[in-house]
Amino acid sequence: SSSHHHHHHHHHPNKRSAAAALFSTSSSSDTERVFTTDPTAEASPEWELDCYSRPVIVQGKKLWEVLITDSTGSFRLCEALPSNKVNSRELRRVIEDAIDNAEVKPSIIRFFRGAMFNMINIALSEVDAIARPSRCTFALSQWLEERNRSTYPTMSGYRATMASAPARASFLDVRTPIKLPDALRGEKYAFVSLPLAEFRDGGAIDRDNVGVGRLCPVGGEFGKEFPADAFVQGIAIFTARAEALASWLAGTELSGFHADLRKRTLVMETDIENEYLMAKLNDLQREEAAAFEEGKDCLGGLHFVSVQLDDDSDPAGFWLLREIPEGI
Repeated sequence: SSSHHHHHHHHHPNKRSAAAALFSTSSSSDTERVFTTDPTAEASPEWELDCYSRPVIVQGKKLWEVLITDSTGSFRLCEALPSNKVNSRELRRVIEDAIDNAEVKPSIIRFFRGAMFNMINIALSEVDAIARPSRCTFALSQWLEERNRSTYPTMSGYRATMASAPARASFLDVRTPIKLPDALRGEKYAFVSLPLAEFRDGGAIDRDNVGVGRLCPVGGEFGKEFPADAFVQGIAIFTARAEALASWLAGTELSGFHADLRKRTLVMETDIENEYLMAKLNDLQREEAAAFEEGKDCLGGLHFVSVQLDDDSDPAGFWLLREIPEGI
């Protein structure tokens, strides 16, 4: 609908306005759209999307929202959907509208919410971007945490009881991790750590030297509580096939590693719910793995993996990762 389009053009000034927040109510009276930009962030063609109900009751019905951001958090778009319009057609309309108005068009759109898989997948099927089921929605996760912490609780229809429901169904916890393909077994691995400062502005690690890897953003609200001298825990995988393993990992939507101390396993998480068994842990490794998990907890789930030939070589792939927080 053309009325819809011209109404939103002023959200996209050619120069990013320093007034970060722009509010407007869209042409249909019952939905609200809020669009904000972060002038300090460089726009990315990798977008992140969520469509789900929130812990808020509006006129007797759950509030449903579409959230769209990019991997650098350069923009945030939130549009409420009336509960009778929660369908793939409406979701596609919101997405296509966002794409029409965007200066940098998306090449990939990631979404993490398995419960909405079918609707989101259908909505994205005719959109000109690759739909990527993935838990690498780091900017989106941080935004959802902010909304859960400071936006929804201020709304009149907020229901704390709805907010505390666990996001993950317990049946996921009995999954058996798949064994890694033989060709990709790393010969050796070690638990290692790096100063958090290396990932901040001015640190040694940035997008230019992580090979085929990716870096979860640590600026903004998410990182501001962390102690300046904190260390990030990680795993180094040493293998003669570093390039092959790194490029395989780059294609899997690698989102995290966790150690199951009870089963004594190191598990890699990819896509929305795949798990790969990386290694069995002996007594010493189990102690190191416990420290690894403790370090993750101290930094909101932040950790890294580095794939390299040996101690002295630059990584073929380096990922700074963060597990999806519970309950978002």
